[in-house]
Amino acid sequence: MRYAPSRGNRGQGVVTGPATSVTVDRVAVITLDNPPVNALSHALRAGLLAELEAVLADPAIDAAVIHCAGRTFVAGADINEFGRPIAQPGFPELFSAIEDSAKPVIAAIHGTSLGGGFELSLACHYRVAVPSARVGLPEVKLGILPGAGGTQRLPRLVGACAALEIMTSGRQVKAEEALAIGLLDAVLPGQDLVMEAVAFARNVVAEGARTPRVRDREDMLEVDRKDPELVDRFFIKNAHRFRGLDAPTAIGAAVRAALSLPFEEGLAHEQQLCLALAEGHQSEALRYLFFAERQTTRVPDLPPNTMQRPVASIGVIGAGTMGGGITMTFLDAGLPVTLVETSKAALERGCSNIRRHYEASAQKGRMSADEVETRMSLLSPRLDLTALRDADFVIEAVFEDLALKRDLFAQLDALAAPDAILASNTSFLDLDAIADATSQPERVLGLHFFSPVNVMRLVEVVRTTRTKPENVATAMSLARHIGKVPVLSAVCDGFIANRLMAPRGAEAEIMMLEGIPIERIDKVLTDYGFGIGHFQMMDMVGLDVVGRGASERTVMGDLVAAGRLGLKSGSGYYDYDGKHRPLPSKLTETTIAAVAREKGVIGSDQVSDEELLTRLLCPVVNEGAHILEEGIALRASDIDVAAVLGYNWPAHTGGPMAWAEHYGLARIVESLRKLEAMHGARFKPARLLVGLAKDDKDFAEAQVRPLTT
Repeated sequence: MRYAPSRGNRGQGVVTGPATSVTVDRVAVITLDNPPVNALSHALRAGLLAELEAVLADPAIDAAVIHCAGRTFVAGADINEFGRPIAQPGFPELFSAIEDSAKPVIAAIHGTSLGGGFELSLACHYRVAVPSARVGLPEVKLGILPGAGGTQRLPRLVGACAALEIMTSGRQVKAEEALAIGLLDAVLPGQDLVMEAVAFARNVVAEGARTPRVRDREDMLEVDRKDPELVDRFFIKNAHRFRGLDAPTAIGAAVRAALSLPFEEGLAHEQQLCLALAEGHQSEALRYLFFAERQTTRVPDLPPNTMQRPVASIGVIGAGTMGGGITMTFLDAGLPVTLVETSKAALERGCSNIRRHYEASAQKGRMSADEVETRMSLLSPRLDLTALRDADFVIEAVFEDLALKRDLFAQLDALAAPDAILASNTSFLDLDAIADATSQPERVLGLHFFSPVNVMRLVEVVRTTRTKPENVATAMSLARHIGKVPVLSAVCDGFIANRLMAPRGAEAEIMMLEGIPIERIDKVLTDYGFGIGHFQMMDMVGLDVVGRGASERTVMGDLVAAGRLGLKSGSGYYDYDGKHRPLPSKLTETTIAAVAREKGVIGSDQVSDEELLTRLLCPVVNEGAHILEEGIALRASDIDVAAVLGYNWPAHTGGPMAWAEHYGLARIVESLRKLEAMHGARFKPARLLVGLAKDDKDFAEAQVRPLTT
């Protein structure tokens, strides 16, 4: 097999740019190399176009394969070009050159081909991939739509319904499914992707060197045009998921254009829609969050070269809901876990739940039976803490009791390896007090996961006043390794997310006693963009769990006493029908009225939904300002990430702090002062908030105390 440099960027074997090529059996293999994810930057676009032009001009070349170096195919556009004019060649020029090529162009995909990277693939005549590859168009997650022809090519390839689902969800499609629905032309063995793609290209040439363009496909569109209600029906079915979001609506409009307009006119309409979205507040907020997530690991007193401890084994104490979820998270990342419980029954129950979860995932096609057994083989169930002697990182997930945790950490201090990191999953207890129970408080920190652990991406890494920097750096890196987003917090009651959101819950319950129907309070929150309201969320968590330890009579306590534990018992604040839909409850109304009378709560005057929302959200912003003032969080954007990932704050608002800046900090202060005059000192504006509003500054300009090491 002949293997030689082409006449493009690789001359005499010397790499001179991010796109290079070699010729293998009259097939040009164009390799793109722009670490770490081969983002489709200006340099990469220019290099690819130059290589393609060289291929077209070379009579010794019959076809081209576009392949990427490193761990992935082109995983998207260059984020550094967001919000800036696109330097030429742009996407349209490059993609037209590929589509119009007289020689077949094949995209050979490994890793992920996402966003602009998959739009590049759609412009190629053929798409092949390794079995582990994933493809998709996730632009909706940034509040925009695929703006380089994706909304026009995808419906032509897989039909409008599948295209709508893929683009509005932003999900990654596995290679097997992608082949089945027509996104790929072949899934190759993947032992040697380049040579397998070259063989595919040679077959294409042998069969006539056809260069089919996706833009010319009409067969799927012709079927869809016979169903004029198709797009409307899709949006009616998904109305709850898309409520208040601009990008899905625009994607629907673009798909309608694909069904009704010639390709070039559809492209022009796509561009108009994409530009309008990019200039809108929702996209601005989502892009802000995109960068905010990536900033959470930037800790001023932890330089990038901070030493980290190697972590090869994990210990987890407690096999309940949280302990089991934490265990699975590490097993999923390929780390062996020793799971310790105090009783054989609890340990067996926990391990059975883990296996049951994995087997359910296998039944749904999310993993293979072999993968289930691989994960389970990494699990070592034990009944004795001494089994944790060799663990590099130990996490306790036992009952929230300070004395219990102090006793446990004293035991761990005596038996764990001297350099092992000891972490607590506590959601609000004093970690300094827990660390005091050990002889090495510098190795103690918090690793606070959110439930359900397999779904919630947030992990709060909580450092005490004595936690060593290298231990903090290790925990932050470990959280990233297991697919979580770590946010660093200092010690306080509730840390960042729970403390931040507590005022919203407290205010909702005060409103309830004032006679405002709970379903109205919840609706105000869902209309704002929350997936569910406060009271429905309490029912989901479990009223017996949330209300544990109350020292006075509460509505929640009365409901628990009546056997109304929440969704799991079929009733809580709400009654639930057979489909788990919440319904107003007469018993709850009676209970609320009785507790309100006993407490002497005076009914609230008629208030608008806007006033209710202000009363629910402004205290959250105020608490966020206090969190910044006290140096609990590093930056306002970390607070926003915690709220969005920990409490499902509507991402398209950017989070509470970003929302407040968009709303206007001066207006927030004014609203808080009015509420303070009406309802008392709990609404007193934070000093930081008042100062920023007075000086017309934003949270990024705030001078706050750094986190203490």
